[in-house]
Amino acid sequence: MVETVSPKPTACLALADGTVFYGHGFGATGRCVAELCFNTAMTGYQEIMTDPSYAGQVVTFTFPHIGNTGVTPEDDETADPVAAGMVVKWDPTLASNWRATEELKSWLTRTGRIAIGGVDTRRLTRAIRQQGAPHVAMEHNPDGNFDLETLVAAARAWPGLEGMDLAKDVTCAQSYRWDEMRWAWPDGYSRQEDPKHKVVAIDYGAKRNILRCLASAGCDITVLPATATSDEVLAHNPDGVFLSNGPGDPAATGAYAVPMIKDILDKTDLPVFGICLGHQMLALALGAKTTKMNHGHHGANHPVKEHGTGKVEITSMNHGFAVDAQTLPEGVEETHVSLFDGSNCGIRMKDRPVYSVQHHPEANPGPQDSFYLFERFAEAMAARKA
Repeated sequence: MVETVSPKPTACLALADGTVFYGHGFGATGRCVAELCFNTAMTGYQEIMTDPSYAGQVVTFTFPHIGNTGVTPEDDETADPVAAGMVVKWDPTLASNWRATEELKSWLTRTGRIAIGGVDTRRLTRAIRQQGAPHVAMEHNPDGNFDLETLVAAARAWPGLEGMDLAKDVTCAQSYRWDEMRWAWPDGYSRQEDPKHKVVAIDYGAKRNILRCLASAGCDITVLPATATSDEVLAHNPDGVFLSNGPGDPAATGAYAVPMIKDILDKTDLPVFGICLGHQMLALALGAKTTKMNHGHHGANHPVKEHGTGKVEITSMNHGFAVDAQTLPEGVEETHVSLFDGSNCGIRMKDRPVYSVQHHPEANPGPQDSFYLFERFAEAMAARKA
């Protein structure tokens, strides 16, 4: 099944089932092989591309106007794009935004990321929903010459995200301090000068805005690599431990992360808060299991219900694995659930300030309905010290 567009295609997206999409290439030239997912957010393409949780994935944007606000270093969630590539409906137009410092096309070229425009993203999204997230090979070649058999074979040969530990590829190389707070008009980013709580954040692929939200909630943050031991965490004498978002299979990352978390829970009564992969790491440490989803949750419009209050929050999400709520052990309860498909979105220990959520309360991009979770973490640390 081949779909063509005019003028001459300069990029090609080949799915493992043999389906091929042609389009216009932009950004870097070359080839990438990854899992294909779709994101329904209407804004925040730069934050999405620089979110470390997208390692090993090509992102299809269902919203057609990608590139119209350009890019700015202020919106990077990490230093460079982490997502393997980008698929869009329309070729990016020139940037029109007062914050823009660079065009999307030149940014992708400079940072080595491949993109394809002119694709029927609606049809592609339907295929992902119906068949599951496919393995794909994407190539940008200005000459327009593609070896389709080789591309399809590369997609079929890619091992997939199950069993893949990607946190080690995106985590920090060494520890560092963080004090930058959330962006606010008119000053932009400011510094936390009067922190109340010492937090150690484990970096499985942490987004910068998560760290900013912790700082805005009154935290003095020390970030440690994903492979940090419990002794290294406790050496900082923290008031709380934060488990960050990140990419890959939680069961694979759990090989070294779960023993550390278990040790923290066994040795201390510290508040623990996890987001996304951190949520899955905590669940595994408590005895639950995780599963690979059909096509995951990727967007900024996902309704999540908190059981305790009955409140429905519109949230930002980005995950392809989920905690199996049926495997939660005694003493651990589900706190949040997706209203899209009923999948688990939060857990907590009944007798301790240890909890986590699957969605992204830091937004970027997305609504800010769930920021209270950072304040709840700060309140738990304050209560423990009191």
